[in-house]
Amino acid sequence: MLPTSLKFPNPVNEYAARTTAGLVVILAIVTIAVDQPVLYGILAFGFLLRVISGPTLSPFGQLSVRVIVPRLGLTKMVPGPPKRFAQAIGLTITGVAFVLSLLGHGLAAQIVAALVVVAALLESVLGICLGCIVFGFLQRRGVIPQSVCEACNNISLRQPA
Repeated sequence: MLPTSLKFPNPVNEYAARTTAGLVVILAIVTIAVDQPVLYGILAFGFLLRVISGPTLSPFGQLSVRVIVPRLGLTKMVPGPPKRFAQAIGLTITGVAFVLSLLGHGLAAQIVAALVVVAALLESVLGICLGCIVFGFLQRRGVIPQSVCEACNNISLRQPA
């Protein structure tokens, strides 16, 4: 069992998630431009840290939670499981880009990493979390059990904004 400090938070501040996504956009664009395996690895490792513990171990998560969002003074609490699912999708995509880069398929790695740019840009600018949408779709179809995120299905269980 993981210590409480290493568990993914539930609920999460939507604005912290959006800020982290904005930082991911910047790193992903730099990664695509430079096209070096180490940067794809750093991008994937950031997603791994966020899957494991949300912002706790992630430098981008810490910057968002402790510096940027407090200065903005914005809070909107949303269920954590869909955000964690979105981070897992990001980990998968950046992991593929990392492997492609290691294998010398730079253009393919850049194209795959561009998917992260699009998804993270939608999250950061418009608040559209593609991973959360997929999570909801899979939960409605019974692929993800309702017990994983009861607040996703019962609005009365959600935290007030």
